[in-house]
This record gives sequence, C-alpha cells and structure tokens, in this order.
Amino acid sequence: MNLRDLRYLVAVAEHRHFGRAAQACFVSQPTLSTQLKKLEETLGVTLVERTNRRVMLTPEGEQIVAQAQRILVEVNSLTAMSEQLQDPRGGELRLGVIPTVAPYVLPRLLSSLRAVFPNLHIKLTEGQTDHISRLLKQGEVDVTLLALPLGEENVDEFPIYDEPFFYAVPHDHPLADRARVSTGDLEGQEVLLLEDGHCLRDQALEVCQAHRGIESQNYSATSLETLRQLVASGFGTTLIPEFAVKSYPHAGDHVPPIRYLPFDGKAPSRQLGLCWRSTSTRKDLLRDLAAQLRDMMRPGAPSEDAPRA
Repeated sequence: MNLRDLRYLVAVAEHRHFGRAAQACFVSQPTLSTQLKKLEETLGVTLVERTNRRVMLTPEGEQIVAQAQRILVEVNSLTAMSEQLQDPRGGELRLGVIPTVAPYVLPRLLSSLRAVFPNLHIKLTEGQTDHISRLLKQGEVDVTLLALPLGEENVDEFPIYDEPFFYAVPHDHPLADRARVSTGDLEGQEVLLLEDGHCLRDQALEVCQAHRGIESQNYSATSLETLRQLVASGFGTTLIPEFAVKSYPHAGDHVPPIRYLPFDGKAPSRQLGLCWRSTSTRKDLLRDLAAQLRDMMRPGAPSEDAPRA
C-alpha cells in the first residue's frame, strides 16, 4: 500500500468514474484500475462495486475512503509544515480559484505577490466553488480565492474585497446612452446568466429576482467571455463583475459593442475572500497573503487582523 494508491481511491470516490478519476490523477485508466485491484488485495476487502453504467463504493469502501482522505490531509500538512520550518514565507502554496476571478485578477496579483513573497511558489487550480472547496477539505489545495460566504465547517474565511457588478447592455440598447442605471432598470429586462454550478449565477439570479429582471431561458453560458459575446450580439443583457469589466479591451474610436453601466447608490456586488482550513499549519502566511491581496485590490482599505471563522 502507498499514498499514490490512496489518491487513486479517493479520486474514484470523488468522480464515480474510472476514466475521469484516471484523468484527474494523470494516469491511464488500466493503470488506475490495476492499482485499485492491488489495494483491494492488500486490504482483503472489496472497495469498489463495478458495473457497466457506474462505479459505486461498497460500505467497506466508504469507510476506507474516509480514512484515506484523513491520511492524505495529514501527509499534506506534514509537507507544508516542513516547508514552513525551512522558510515560513516560502515553499509551495496551492491556490484554488474560481473561473470568474482567475483570468481577471490573478495575472496582476501574482506579479505583485512575487515581489512581496519571492520564495513562495504558488501552484494554481481553477474550478467552480464546489470543486475547489472539496479539494480544500481534502488537503489538495491550501487556500481558495472565491466568493464569500462559503459557510463550511472548520474553514476560516478572510474577506478581501466587495466587488460591484456592472450592467452590460448592447451598444444599441435603450439604456446604452445612460451614464448610470438603477437596480429598478432591471425590471422586465432579459438577463443572461452562467450555467448551473457557478456561484456568480446564483448571485446574479438573486439580483434579478429582487428587481424583477427576467432570466433568459434561451441561453446560458459556461464563462463570462461567452456572456460578453452574447450581449455584444444583441441576445440580452447581463451583470459583469468589476474586475472583468476592467480587463476588457477598449474599442478605441469605434463604437464599443457593449456598454458597461455602473449602478447608482449601493451597487449589487459580491464579496471576494480567501478560505483555508482552520487546522492549517500556515495560518500566519495565509493571513499575510490575504492582507496583501486586500491592499492590492483596494489600496488604503482599513486592515482586518483576523479571519472570520
């Protein structure tokens, strides 16, 4: 028995599919299946019930997986502890980040963090909230950057920035000539949203429902870039977070295909923050990292000394 085989088992439990589990572990499916068979022989129990349609864990398998997850978390903690002892502000840090933040925030932030933490090697994993939160609990990532609140047990949350939404409309939309809009202007408007699984979808849907906007039933998107193209083509309107708006190229002297309109008063927004396990051995580093990120996102903001549990 070795840690690699335990990781294979945990991956099968997570994906309930040998092919996807093998892909996540960067091995071939036959290799993963063979190693799981050897693990079953070593333990003397059947861990996985194999059928043509799906993969299920046996009751014994469920218990072994739970223990394997605890073992892997402890091994990852041991590795992190050794790195911390060698250099408290160095070593590898595994960061999980949601896709509606990653492409718009990370390039600038990572460049700035390199200057502050020159010995820190940040390894990135991009995924939806449920996925990276599961990796956090399993010890596969050390910290996540996402929309709060997460509300998970034994996870600390450190708020960083309240990111306002802009109202994105086609250039020929009746509201396009406005300098600003109100949330009341959403009433009766067809609003394009991301597909299920994105936390931004839930946040935008809540805003729409509160102000009588109409969710588009004809289109849903897998990314903010797809939403942007749909709006530019006149298929509806949408809500776009501030950092995504700032990252879009300007059209120069040409008429821009989209107008990004700020909201009057208190704009609809989402709160971005870092999350880490309450038992993390690198809390001091993570607090420093969170404080740096907060200063980079909103310079001059007042400091908060401790995360919210």
